[in-house]
Amino acid sequence: MKKISGFTWIEMLIVIGVVAGLAMLAVPGLQEYAMRKQIKEGLTLAQVAKTGVQLAYSMKGEMPANNAAAGLPEATKIVGNQVKAVTVEQGAVTLTFGNNAAKGLHDKNLTFRPAIVPGEGRVPIAWVCAATGVPGGMELLGVDKTDIQMSWLPVECRGK
Repeated sequence: MKKISGFTWIEMLIVIGVVAGLAMLAVPGLQEYAMRKQIKEGLTLAQVAKTGVQLAYSMKGEMPANNAAAGLPEATKIVGNQVKAVTVEQGAVTLTFGNNAAKGLHDKNLTFRPAIVPGEGRVPIAWVCAATGVPGGMELLGVDKTDIQMSWLPVECRGK
């Protein structure tokens, strides 16, 4: 009698089922990683506006009300691969995602608010991202318009 070696169909289906189950567990984690990566890429544009706000605050001693007061182009002119607008409102810098960002990020916002030492215009602004706490001895200005799911935000924006 000849001995048959190899897998039976049942064994093969079990292996395929296990691999499929593991893949289903990995997909949500990969999606969150992709969202975080796109948000992180967008953060470089925030630096442009933060610099404008810092300069305006240093020169005038008050937070700029809008992009023009911060010496920046209008919000829809500061764009990138993931970001479709960068808006300054009362010193707060808000990124609006769009363009090539994932559908889940379209029209979502991430805000950086300035924290200052009251009465000390020479002290640099500390930027507070989304739900992060205010540094001791500083006052937080602007409105947080962040509406992105907390787990997608970079670690430095999640707070405690």
